[in-house]
Amino acid sequence: MNDNQNKRKPEVSTPGKISWKPGNMLYPLPVVMVSCGREGETPNIITVAWAGTVCSDPAMVSISVRKERFSHKIIKDTGEFVINLVNKPLVRATDYCGVKSGRDVDKFKEMKLTPLPSQHVKAPGIGESPVNLECRVVDVKELGSHDMFIAKVMGVTVDERYMNDKGKFNLNASGLVTYSHGEYFELGKRLGSFGYSVKRPAKKRGPGNRGAKTSGASGGAGKKSRRTKG
Repeated sequence: MNDNQNKRKPEVSTPGKISWKPGNMLYPLPVVMVSCGREGETPNIITVAWAGTVCSDPAMVSISVRKERFSHKIIKDTGEFVINLVNKPLVRATDYCGVKSGRDVDKFKEMKLTPLPSQHVKAPGIGESPVNLECRVVDVKELGSHDMFIAKVMGVTVDERYMNDKGKFNLNASGLVTYSHGEYFELGKRLGSFGYSVKRPAKKRGPGNRGAKTSGASGGAGKKSRRTKG
């Protein structure tokens, strides 16, 4: 075998692009406050950005936590936690709960947050959060720097202030916050809604077809749209 074949080929870069070593650059991310606790002890809050949905039915989520974090053992021992979504008024508390340890401070007390009794788990939620997801751990994956807790959503609590007069929950009116490359951002301008790229414009009704159906987003009169997910 030729010695030149053992030499590693240099990485080919696209003009205008810079190649980096592997790393986590999947941004933006949801930043959430995860509350947990043992019965009879002071509950704790940990800020988590490595969080996401893993299944729709049944509803399941995941959070990834470093083993040395105070909350890691609590969650592993109790098998439950509550994911609390973050909005603009909670940004300071979110940052604080990410840099302070529950070994040293009572985060609920320091940040003047209200422990919210849960209906399906013993861990409390955060009363000031617009949405609380009560979760029960079904699996733990040891991945490396973090352990991933995969959990089933047992129940959801929402803030009634964001319910409209038609009984619909308007989550996007709550001032949700996202995390990108070490910084927090409030969600901004709405750019579209799911499926908008394939919707057909509604046909204008003329004087002679007032009783006719318009195609709208249905893909044709009298037919239901076939929505596919990529």
